[in-house]
Amino acid sequence: MRCLAAALWAIVLLFVGCLVASTCHAQDLAPRAYIITPLHSNALNLTYSYLDGSLIFDGTVPITDAKARVNLSAITFSHSLNFFGRTALLNATLPYGVGNFRGTVADAEANAYRSGLLSSSFRFSVNLKGGPAMNVQQYAKWRQKTIIGVSIKVVPSTGQYNPTKLINYGSNRWAFKPELGYSRRMGRWMLDAYGGVWFFTMNHEFFPGTNTQSQSPTGSFEGHLSYDFKPRWWVSLDGNYWFGGTTSLNDVQNEATVQKNSRIGVTASIPLSKHQTIKVSYNNGAYIRYGGNYQNISVSWQYSWLGRPN
Repeated sequence: MRCLAAALWAIVLLFVGCLVASTCHAQDLAPRAYIITPLHSNALNLTYSYLDGSLIFDGTVPITDAKARVNLSAITFSHSLNFFGRTALLNATLPYGVGNFRGTVADAEANAYRSGLLSSSFRFSVNLKGGPAMNVQQYAKWRQKTIIGVSIKVVPSTGQYNPTKLINYGSNRWAFKPELGYSRRMGRWMLDAYGGVWFFTMNHEFFPGTNTQSQSPTGSFEGHLSYDFKPRWWVSLDGNYWFGGTTSLNDVQNEATVQKNSRIGVTASIPLSKHQTIKVSYNNGAYIRYGGNYQNISVSWQYSWLGRPN
């Protein structure tokens, strides 16, 4: 019985590793991601996120009461620039995670602990409609109406990864997400909507290092309705839906791993001073077919400033 439990727990860790590696991909909830800022604006964000909930395997493994509790910390740097006369924004993020995972296998409880760097990410966005690249004086006179933008997010093959371990924070592959964004201001109200697709390269060193693992594209939709109380002081109702992402091991597709999931939440941004802002968010699973059904609480401190022209 103990050997059976160990074997089944190895299977669950295999699935958990896939889920943890994709936690920060399709499940993003980021209001006002395409907002325009003056040229040479800079921002430094320190974010802490606490994730606590269950893992849903939809019958793929005989595991009950699978739980995950993860603490994520991330540092993000943002810089705005002129891209052929349009406003563009470049973001770079480096996250670190500490997680505990447990489940019941054949009436025996098993636990796992991991700590290390997750995959870094880089995002470049540019507005196609809504306003040209502006300095501070021009920006002060500008009033937003409709913004249409595009972006590309890249997650390189970084982060903690050991092919001899079943659970890792890194995924040993690259991921790319092209996206189209829409933002419309109506007085104090703002409506944001994004649509994109995640593409993944293959992991040629999947556990125990001799297997190949691939994942089909994952489509994602995201929407936000926010209200301004004062400049930089706003609240937002957030929601998303993502689908696809079926995984294959050695070219054998597992249809049970297809994702059709949704999350809803709220975000509040509160200015502390001219340069500092605190952002607090909470979101939870609205419909989770396969993956992590967890509650997520995040707190972010931002310091922003204007740099010198290049």
